[in-house]
Amino acid sequence: MTARSRWDREIIYGLIPPAATVLDLGCGNGELLSRLMADKQVKGYGIDRDITCITRAVARGVPILHADLEESLAWFPDAFFDFVVLEQTLHVLRRPFLVLGEMLRIGRAAIVSFPNFAHWQVTSTLTRTGRLPSSFSRSRRGREMNIYPLTAHDFLDWARERGATVVQAFCLTGGSVLPLLPDRITRAEEVLFLIAPAGDVRAGSVAGGGCPDDTTPRIDDATPRIVD
Repeated sequence: MTARSRWDREIIYGLIPPAATVLDLGCGNGELLSRLMADKQVKGYGIDRDITCITRAVARGVPILHADLEESLAWFPDAFFDFVVLEQTLHVLRRPFLVLGEMLRIGRAAIVSFPNFAHWQVTSTLTRTGRLPSSFSRSRRGREMNIYPLTAHDFLDWARERGATVVQAFCLTGGSVLPLLPDRITRAEEVLFLIAPAGDVRAGSVAGGGCPDDTTPRIDDATPRIVD
């Protein structure tokens, strides 16, 4: 794996197969899309509202839309992309579940990563001090406060209520990237999910390898145990 800050990007890169169509929400400087476009001939598009990031993405040759992703997803028709990606952005949105629903509407599959606010250090510090740990108070980019702190359980509850299929799930814990299993939720610092719309099992057939060593199992059967 690369540095901690990029663990989920490596997973995302491995999950997306050659020639897929990808929409990257909050794509930043376009590093992920430019790499996918160069290495896997992916047809990629990004959305971001930060003009500095947009300038850098354009310089990389990434097609990008300057817009607020919470307002712009309605522009896209159903099932328009193979994958819609939301990397480390969910928790700074005002309406995260609306965005998740739109991702499943416009994509055959969605990939979402975010910090897990159920991590034991977060709950312990919050109980002891009444404050979130400083490392969880701001987004990874450092420019935005976390607006909607979510846990892995929150996400899985939403997926169950929506009828979405959790195809794969991963977590970062103690510097290691592992499959997300029930006994790892409170030790997971960050989590990543590959999900598919209700009744749509195509995500498994279009996804790539996942972890670089391709040893992480599918967790469709494990999902109810995680939720419960």
